[in-house]
Amino acid sequence: MKLNERSLAFYATCDSPADNAGFLYKRGERHTAYHRRWFVLKGNMLFYFEERESREPVGVIVLEGCTVELCDSAEEFTFAIRFGGAKSRTYVLAAESQAAMESWVKSLSRASFDYMRLVVRELEKQLEEMRWGPAGGCGGCQGSLSSWKPKPSGRTSSSEVGSTGAAVAESTSTFCQLHERYGREVAQLRQGWLQRRDPQL
Repeated sequence: MKLNERSLAFYATCDSPADNAGFLYKRGERHTAYHRRWFVLKGNMLFYFEERESREPVGVIVLEGCTVELCDSAEEFTFAIRFGGAKSRTYVLAAESQAAMESWVKSLSRASFDYMRLVVRELEKQLEEMRWGPAGGCGGCQGSLSSWKPKPSGRTSSSEVGSTGAAVAESTSTFCQLHERYGREVAQLRQGWLQRRDPQL
């Protein structure tokens, strides 16, 4: 996909929901003074604007291959977005409160496609184990869905993916019970349809 300034500006200001938004203090690259900017996180792109009402961003940070970490600074609630490589820029930002800083660090750490790929891979693995068990067979039929919780892998924490497990875990029936119940109903409906179609069956 080809991107240009106009398409980026449109994406930054369109009505699509933001993953996080708010004021942060951004330290200058050459001059170390901090400037208050309005930040909007959408997917793996962190846009920043002169003012909240600005119609075009003054910059964008693509959050791939970076780490987000707290850093020592004279200013409070400071954190940094670091990229690998000797000449890569480090973005130093400061929030207005402890809660805001924690919210930004959490959302920025989960913004990259690499992170989402890890989450999806881990959930797929656990789904396969639920269905067949780690050594084959219908291991998923041994426990109930209500006891299912994702296990952390890499940078993924159980609290970050636990909400997905909670949404899946509303039923207390096992996979086998669900399969048997709905399978029996489908078989009865199919048999009734076949008999209406051909009474000799």
